[in-house]
Amino acid sequence: MSSRIFQSVIIQMKDATDRCMGVADEQGIVVACSELGMIGTKLEDFRGVQGEYPEQVFTSGQRTYKPVGGANSRPDYAVFVDGRDSSARCVCILAAVAFQEAKINYEEKHNKTIFIKNIISDNILPGDIYVRAKELHFATDVPRAVFLIRQTDRADMSALETVSEMFPDRQKDFVLSVNENDLVLIKELTAVSENNKELYDIANAIEEKLRTDLNIRCVIGIGTTARHLRVLADKYKEAQVAIDVGKVFDTEKTVIHYDNLGIGRLIYQLPTTLCEMFLGEVFKKKPIEALDQETLYTINKFFENNLNVSETSRKLFVHRNTLVYRLEKIKKLTGLDLREFDHAIIFKVALMVKKYLNSQNGEF
Repeated sequence: MSSRIFQSVIIQMKDATDRCMGVADEQGIVVACSELGMIGTKLEDFRGVQGEYPEQVFTSGQRTYKPVGGANSRPDYAVFVDGRDSSARCVCILAAVAFQEAKINYEEKHNKTIFIKNIISDNILPGDIYVRAKELHFATDVPRAVFLIRQTDRADMSALETVSEMFPDRQKDFVLSVNENDLVLIKELTAVSENNKELYDIANAIEEKLRTDLNIRCVIGIGTTARHLRVLADKYKEAQVAIDVGKVFDTEKTVIHYDNLGIGRLIYQLPTTLCEMFLGEVFKKKPIEALDQETLYTINKFFENNLNVSETSRKLFVHRNTLVYRLEKIKKLTGLDLREFDHAIIFKVALMVKKYLNSQNGEF
């Protein structure tokens, strides 16, 4: 396919010079040339594209050569121009630039991984997605999951290779490096269980693999299932939100699904000024900062045990009356009786809002 691209460029450049020019592969076989009769022949004076200085112009026999690579690849072709003079060198360099750009553009246009990366990065117009997908023979409406894998303690380039090896089907599953810390897995799904168990199993397997093989700690955000290619970017953003919200409200979790963020997702989208107003309205008597750590620990345990006084006192290893006394003390300080469901909801939301404000201020 590259020979057709190169030949197209040669046709466009042919009128600019009377020199014979062309492209040879690693073995010196001419794959494209301004003199059609040379295509398929071997250049006897060809020295190869993998010399000591593979990117520099060199001469051999009666020709000037310049290696040409692809997108992030080693040189695998060489441009040649008849002659060893400065004009041949100039034509050779200009032709190499044209050939390399044409090759890279073609590879990007016909590379499924780059296509997927352009979609999630919003680097392609929605109207072009269907056209490109058709060119690549890419199924547009199969279910796909988006996993954002963020390395938290340190970044290791080996993580990309490790995750890629877990999903070897290069036609259906795509592992991309987004930045130094983030990898993205786009996984084609055969069926999606209602409770997303399959997605959690995949994410947990990735987390365990990176932790055991590379000693890398990570957190994985999962977006809702994409039913069409055009919504992949939205699902990628959901995976980002899952990690960001989880960092505030679910710090102990390593796998977080966008669908399970609950009220934390709503709070995360609120302006900080509105959050501060809410806290001021809830805690009219004294600010939430007036509650000491022991009191906050008691409150959290009370919530964990579904507002059950007997169960909470058992878990705290205190007498039931001691817990009741603490709850009465909280009521006096805040005006909220946590034994009443409505008050408990307000207090729980207030704690989450405070946690969110702390995260915005860099306090965790």
